[in-house]
Amino acid sequence: MTHISFAAYFRTASDCSFATNALRFATREEAEGYGADLYQRWLGAKEWEVRETDDPVRHRWDAKERTVVNI
Repeated sequence: MTHISFAAYFRTASDCSFATNALRFATREEAEGYGADLYQRWLGAKEWEVRETDDPVRHRWDAKERTVVNI
């Protein structure tokens, strides 16, 4: 069974490649909301992007509260 989820990937000044964490969202918009929020707070991040993954959805982004919710 193929899962479709979205994840935010980040690159720091000292890294040549992007890295991600275990957060997986149901929509690109949720991942973008989370990514934009983290990018604003993380001084080490130089760029970020959202990618589609085959992982199961495990989180929801609450844009009003600006928090990640486990599902």
